Parts: sequence; C-alpha cells; structure tokens
Amino acid sequence: MSQSFDIDQNQLVHAWQERLPVILNQGDQAQVHADEADQQAIRIHIDAAGRQLYSFDFRCAYVDNREVKVDLIDVEKDGLHIDERTDAIQQMTQDYTRHIHECAQAVQQLTNP
Repeated sequence: MSQSFDIDQNQLVHAWQERLPVILNQGDQAQVHADEADQQAIRIHIDAAGRQLYSFDFRCAYVDNREVKVDLIDVEKDGLHIDERTDAIQQMTQDYTRHIHECAQAVQQLTNP
C-alpha cells in the first residue's frame, strides 16, 4: 500500500453509496460500509435482481489512489451459503467485479485529486 495515499473512509463510503447504484444493473441493490479492520477498504453487499435471491459480499481495498483489489467474500441464495464455483455464480461475480472497478474509476476525483 502506498504510504502517501490518505483518504477519509467516511467520504469514500459516501461517494460509493451514491455512485455504485447508478453503475449496477437495473434492479440490483447495493450497500456500502466501511471496513472496520482496514481504513483503505470498503465492504460491498449486493442483492441481485430477480427471484433467485442471490446476494454477494465483496471487499474492495485500495492498493493506491487509482487501483483497487476486489475480493469475493461470500455468496448466498435466499440466506444460505452456496458454492461460488458454478458457472452462473462465476459470471455474476465477474460482472459485479467489473461494476466495482467502474465505480472506483467514477470516484477517482476523490481518491486521486
């Protein structure tokens, strides 16, 4: 992690809360929270649109003021943990990861002034 990177985590969460819903697929719902263990990271919970009741939890950590590392933490279907290795879940995870990277680009005016 770059030592020169310093951002107010509350501002970061607020910016992501405003921007991420605009970037996600229509009908998807997102919640963004501070990562209590890491000031350079946020937690993202996404409820997928549709009747299958999928939800995804991601950790998004800033490597520096322009780059983020996105990790899938958990996938649930109707409140139960499921195997994230299926093709459908992998495709959804890739799609959400791409959206998260897009959001990081969209809030870059805050992280890379």
